[in-house]
Amino acid sequence: MGLDGYQSIGSESAPLTLQIKGRGNYTWTGFDKKPYRIKLDASAALLGMKSSKHFVLLAHADDNMAFLRNTVGFELSRLLGLPYTPSQRPVEVILNGDYIGLYLLTENIRVDSSRVNIAKQADSATDSEAITGGWLVEIDNYDDPSQIKITEGNGSVIRFTYQAPEVLSTEQTNYLTQQVTLMNNAIYSTNKNSTTWEDYIDMNTLAKFYIVQEVMDNAESFHGSCYMYKNKGVSKWMFGPVWDFGNAYHRGTDKFIYTDPPFGQTWIGEIAKYPRFQDAVTDLWKVFKGNQYPTLDSFIDNFISQIAIAAQYDAQRWPKYGNADVTSCKNNFVNYMNQKVSWLVKQWGEGVAGLDNPNTDDYLRIINNGNGNII
Repeated sequence: MGLDGYQSIGSESAPLTLQIKGRGNYTWTGFDKKPYRIKLDASAALLGMKSSKHFVLLAHADDNMAFLRNTVGFELSRLLGLPYTPSQRPVEVILNGDYIGLYLLTENIRVDSSRVNIAKQADSATDSEAITGGWLVEIDNYDDPSQIKITEGNGSVIRFTYQAPEVLSTEQTNYLTQQVTLMNNAIYSTNKNSTTWEDYIDMNTLAKFYIVQEVMDNAESFHGSCYMYKNKGVSKWMFGPVWDFGNAYHRGTDKFIYTDPPFGQTWIGEIAKYPRFQDAVTDLWKVFKGNQYPTLDSFIDNFISQIAIAAQYDAQRWPKYGNADVTSCKNNFVNYMNQKVSWLVKQWGEGVAGLDNPNTDDYLRIINNGNGNII
């Protein structure tokens, strides 16, 4: 397009060929501005992202907060040091000669050395060691043929959609069912000092994932688009990557996400009853709040500067979706976020500047024993 610093990877005479299809559930059926999945015929490093064939074009037609819901949710994930956070780039899209607005070109979640970096497990495997991983599973809020279901300890149905592998043998089906059942039973132990659930779930990664969802007040975070993965030969499941923040800031900001959830929140309300989990959360929170959280203001301002003109054209193309005044929409988002963070400070404490970055998994708990001694 003649912009400095950019080089075309395709042209009218030599196009970069790809396949494209619609994606999403409610975001596909509920809006005229549609999201898409694309698969390039050859891997390419689009706009500086890691080379791949697989990307999505997210429309975010349901985001009337200056396209900041997913953008800031992803940035929080990076700041808290989750192992992988999808990269995204704002782009304007012309489809078959029709200008369709501002989109976020985004890495989709998949098992890959540059994305969810775990062993690839073959479809229909039967070997007892092979079926221990890698698994990529989504806690889902829609029925899907590639799914197993169990009953949560509170009586709710949990749907686990397996993304990788895609086709399961009887052995794989039994293994996955056993794993999620063991997790569920351990989480609902009546002894909240028990550590059995920690044998199956990596607590540090879960605490990071959970803090992201709380800051965003994501009322659907543990209900749908909630990913978990497990590598081959390891015992613990990891929560993440983060994905969908479309239901962020749709209610009051003075409660935890598992309190009166509009859609249900699998497991997290029960896990929150464990003191060891709360300790992990508050330790991470104080580091994050004191050191990484202050960087969000400049991050948000830079993003809005980047998309401001494109957002105006998007609003002209889709006037009913609510981002015509992008500055006002940004301010609305920031007000919600600040209110939620202020409430969380009352629950977990103020941040402490200068502590280690939360990207590490090792923490030193400093305790005053009441006699002036530091342990």
